[in-house]
Amino acid sequence: MSGHSKWATIRRSKAANDAKRGQLFTKLGRAITIAAREGGGDPETNFKLRLAVQKARESNMPMDNVERAIQRGAGGGEDDNYEEIMYEGYGPGGLAILIQVATDNRRRTVAEVRSTLTRAGGSLGATGCVAWQFESKGVILLDAQDKDPEELALLAIDAGAEDVDIDDTDGRVEVRTELTLLQIVKDALENEAPIISAEVSMIPKTVLALDEKDALRSMRLMEQLEELDDVQDVYTNLDISDELIAQMSD
Repeated sequence: MSGHSKWATIRRSKAANDAKRGQLFTKLGRAITIAAREGGGDPETNFKLRLAVQKARESNMPMDNVERAIQRGAGGGEDDNYEEIMYEGYGPGGLAILIQVATDNRRRTVAEVRSTLTRAGGSLGATGCVAWQFESKGVILLDAQDKDPEELALLAIDAGAEDVDIDDTDGRVEVRTELTLLQIVKDALENEAPIISAEVSMIPKTVLALDEKDALRSMRLMEQLEELDDVQDVYTNLDISDELIAQMSD
């Protein structure tokens, strides 16, 4: 699997306690509200909203919370003043980092992001400094269970998938698509195997392998960034090994 999908797996396992889950629901609610404000409150006609709602369901967010978040965005309430921003920067060893935020106070958010990067030996960069190293793709993560992962890969490709990666250690299948084909490929696969997640992600064109010390520092930095209230997602070009995952999961 790609580094982002591996990192997302770690993040989900660490979000089990009530405090983490409450923060996650807040972030998911913001994403839903922003999507509803931009494209309307109907998930059937608003692709971004549909993905945000699906992500909330995957995280077991109560439907009452989902509906309230949609109403806030679609109704244009005065408290809906969040905007999405993508910050760019560097981590240990020259790692490229994209930090997606939803904020109602740019000054506060950029100060928190800059401080977190600096403390970890990284730095905040100018717009465009690392974004060119990433591509926006649809990413679907499947749990093959008793299905043949190779057959699932072929089905995904037949449905229009761009690339498929099979993790032999746990039977998970990562499917990458063009954004316009994400829903089509997902619909083709959802009756074949359980879908763990389906989302838009920033995939690095090439990955960077760091020594163990810098790699662990980088993963801790990603965790610290994601703990900031305004940060929605963090993307890097770090080559995350199974050994690193084991150390971070302890």
